[in-house]
Amino acid sequence: MELIERYIYAVTHRLPQSQREDIAKELRGLIEDMLEERGQEGHVTEKQVEEVLLELGEPRKLAEKYRGTKRYLIGPELFDHYLMVLKIALISAGVVIGATFIIQVTLDPPSILDSFISLIISTVNGLPMAFGWTTLVFAVIQFVGTKQLNVNLQEKKSWKPSDLPVVPDPKGRVKRGDAIAGIVFYTIFIAIFGFSNEYFGVWFFEDGKFHHVIPFFNEDSYGYYFLFIVLMFGFGIIKECLKLIYGRWTMKIVLFTTIVNIISCIGLLFIIAEPAIWNPNFMNQLVESGLVVAQSEAYDVISFIWEKSTFWLFILWVFGLVWDIVDGYIRVRRSKRSE
Repeated sequence: MELIERYIYAVTHRLPQSQREDIAKELRGLIEDMLEERGQEGHVTEKQVEEVLLELGEPRKLAEKYRGTKRYLIGPELFDHYLMVLKIALISAGVVIGATFIIQVTLDPPSILDSFISLIISTVNGLPMAFGWTTLVFAVIQFVGTKQLNVNLQEKKSWKPSDLPVVPDPKGRVKRGDAIAGIVFYTIFIAIFGFSNEYFGVWFFEDGKFHHVIPFFNEDSYGYYFLFIVLMFGFGIIKECLKLIYGRWTMKIVLFTTIVNIISCIGLLFIIAEPAIWNPNFMNQLVESGLVVAQSEAYDVISFIWEKSTFWLFILWVFGLVWDIVDGYIRVRRSKRSE
């Protein structure tokens, strides 16, 4: 019956991924045995199922019995997701740091010792940062989730089978690959902005050899704005982690996604609208490097693109975030229609 499947889902959803299938089989068999003991002979009513589920108890408490009740910084129900996101964060940061080292050595072979020292410094700073932020994110999710649970228990002390959540419809489920791709995207961008920002710009070669980079960003004020960049992408990682943990689109997830995306838009608008973050001498440096002639047609085209690039960057970013919200809302609606 649907009520049994909802109960099994409510219990196993709180358990580590590796245990869910086995415990679901065990729990399903236990419920069938309890119904048979009541001598139903294959005929089971919804009332009898409710009696058995009430006897088994609230799904949260039964899940605690299966995994053992202990105090955790990150509980078993989140630990599998935590390990997966931690691996993604560490690998993504490692890839960016390694790629930066390869670029440095390729462009300037004589400075390989300096590049190697830079690699060590970036590794020592970057990987612990990825570990710390990932752990902090899941610790906050664990804490907030527990607090919310305690509030719910205070409001409703008695439990009934009718309170069970429905099993997620495939149309409303979060695609695991999409959430993972989002985490990878945000992590890589944080790592790039943190450890490779000096390569954001126009690469200038002289006599076939790399000479220098004409930066897009103003190096004097970049450190100040980097904090906003980390927070903006960090909230994006939290958003994708929640999608991964819940496994389905709900109105709460859509609401949280909307809030995070609005914050991201405001943050990006604040960053790109402030002239201090961009290199004020970008066009002059292009001219000094001989890449473009002042007041030429090419100069005017590049200048126009340089001035309008921030606007189109903001438009593309907003479009992506709005679609993220709309897509989630559509999936929630489709899921409700099929229930």
